[in-house]
Amino acid sequence: MTIVPVTSADLDTCEVSWFSALCSDDYAQLGQPEGALRSSWEHCSAIVREAEAQGFRNILCPSSYQVGQDTLSFVAGCAPITSRINMLAAVRCGEMQPIMLARTIATLDHMLKGRLTINIISSDFPGEVADSKYRYQRSREVVEILKQAWTRDYINHDGQVYDFKDIWTDPAKPYQQNGGPLLYFGGYSPDALDLCAQHCDVYLMWPEPKDNIAERMKAVHARAAEYRRTLDYGLRVHMIVRDTETEAKEYAEYLTARLDDEYGKLIRDRAHDSISLGVAHQAKARELADKFGYIEPHLWTGVGRARSGCGAALVGSTDQVMSEIETYRKMGIRAFIFSGYPHIDECKSFGTRVLPNLKTCSLPHEYGRVPARTPATPLGTGERV
Repeated sequence: MTIVPVTSADLDTCEVSWFSALCSDDYAQLGQPEGALRSSWEHCSAIVREAEAQGFRNILCPSSYQVGQDTLSFVAGCAPITSRINMLAAVRCGEMQPIMLARTIATLDHMLKGRLTINIISSDFPGEVADSKYRYQRSREVVEILKQAWTRDYINHDGQVYDFKDIWTDPAKPYQQNGGPLLYFGGYSPDALDLCAQHCDVYLMWPEPKDNIAERMKAVHARAAEYRRTLDYGLRVHMIVRDTETEAKEYAEYLTARLDDEYGKLIRDRAHDSISLGVAHQAKARELADKFGYIEPHLWTGVGRARSGCGAALVGSTDQVMSEIETYRKMGIRAFIFSGYPHIDECKSFGTRVLPNLKTCSLPHEYGRVPARTPATPLGTGERV
């Protein structure tokens, strides 16, 4: 396994985030809906409050058309009930006119006093099946317009999707004056990697065998170097951590004990990213797993039987999960987005067993916006920058 360089001046810390199940993705047992766990303001905001109380640094608020709540409205509602945790709001590019989106994000950033981060999403809209290249071009233009709105006096953009001339940006200036909120991004296609390398700050990945993740990080790092930029790297993965490995594996079996695979497929297919390349990689991991669903000793793919997107969990004792996190951290991953079922219970489980043993931070907003190394500088295996 190749070790990939990390990218921050503070090498001993990582951003540890949780997940709020806005998209009706919360179960006591996968595929068995329960009224109290359905997406609602009361339930999902309770997840946010618990994550803040446990000491998580950020929380992903996902986006879906089929189920759940509007992400940006939810994040706005969380502003007055939180004081420390950052909010990672998923924004589906093209859903809102980009100049209006810039103003909305800026307003949220002021409400949160700079505790806003953005997850850039490029999925299809309802009723739309767009070419991947077009979707990422649309996202690229949205991001470019957002950055102009946040850093310049006027927007001038002549693109394939959007065309604006001399639009005054004063209403769209965010609270964060160093370029606006940090941009998190996940995608597997060449167009996706290029967009992230040029414009975003954190490249997010879903769980795969570590050698695959290391190769993906190398590819993204090389693409970013072409733009004289460096990125941070993040991993989105579910968690099942118990006092012993046996207890953790028994709980994993319990989670899927009542899951009907046909119903699980319906759950996966309702997501608008269900045909994406990233989802295909998650499906491939399930195919390669052993008969118990493990593709690595502590990486269990059973979650993916009942959800699109992130489809695997780290399963083990506190020490085993800590060891896995440390391995990822040494590979250069500094942003972790964890979740578990049910989300509040597992937030407490991870928060009490593992989180106190981790030195955490919020990722620096200025990092990645200026070049920390030039493309001509060679990278050696295990070198840290």
